[in-house]
Amino acid sequence: MLYPLTFETIFKDKIWGGQKIKTVLGKDFSPLPNCGETWEVSDVEGNVSMVKEGSLQGESLHDLVVQYKGELVGQHVYEKYGDRFPLLVKFIDANDDLSIQVHPNDELAKKRHSGFGKTEMWYIMQADEGAKLNSGFNREVTKEEYVKAVADNTIQEILNIEPVQPGDVFFLPAGRVHYIGKGLLLAEIQQTSDTTYRIYDFDRVDSTTGKKRELHTELAVDAIDYHHYDQYKTTYDRKLNEGVNAVKCDYFVTNVLNFNQEVEHDYTHIDSFVILICVAGSLTINAEGGYKVALKMGQCALIPASINNVTLVPDGDMTVLETYVP
Repeated sequence: MLYPLTFETIFKDKIWGGQKIKTVLGKDFSPLPNCGETWEVSDVEGNVSMVKEGSLQGESLHDLVVQYKGELVGQHVYEKYGDRFPLLVKFIDANDDLSIQVHPNDELAKKRHSGFGKTEMWYIMQADEGAKLNSGFNREVTKEEYVKAVADNTIQEILNIEPVQPGDVFFLPAGRVHYIGKGLLLAEIQQTSDTTYRIYDFDRVDSTTGKKRELHTELAVDAIDYHHYDQYKTTYDRKLNEGVNAVKCDYFVTNVLNFNQEVEHDYTHIDSFVILICVAGSLTINAEGGYKVALKMGQCALIPASINNVTLVPDGDMTVLETYVP
């Protein structure tokens, strides 16, 4: 029988990573010197999550999808994505600016890489004073202007820069140029894809190789959405003890649950797995069948589609992201 699943964390050493995965989230990433990302729920080839606890301990997420199909992911999800689990959940600690980058959409990714594109969202968990990020352009830009800006090393002059606070949400459809600025700790929900086109890396040199990281400037040109948008930060109502929708797209729906009292959730109608991501505080998940899972900030649980009812019991104030496939 399926039950709420937790997974072993996959740690990623990054040139821009820091110590907040350890100091804020309490995850020991030794022996890595720094940790830029943790992958919490992943079916990316070579980085597949392994079940941490219970009767399925040691099983891979991919094998569970193959075995349980719609019972795990939801019938409509399985019909659409087959044996590949469709979402990837990460925590990211930017101790320095990440590269300016873009992700291809499904059409381009299928053509070039035989995989999925990468639409994603960020939820800001912690921000140092003055922390910023980039989402999109600060004006309408032509492809020719963009190519010239990359060649002239003036790309930063046309980027939209946003100051950020904890609780801010940014939705980044495939094609949107972006980078996470230094001093940010965030949760990321995205399509199952590891395809990134790096446009500019601030002329950094990797201390282990002594070389600059590879850029993908030519690949990026046809992947970019050059339009300017009035609003890049996602607006949502921050309400206490009421689930609020923050993002809804073809790939995932994400609700923000900010609670300090017990709440029951009925998932009968969605025909999808649900991932609960604790981004503040702590709670216990009580699921049908007598299963209990304790989560604290920086932890996730996957609720299989076969489980229709859960009760969330917060330990004081807690904030959870609830995400599933629409």
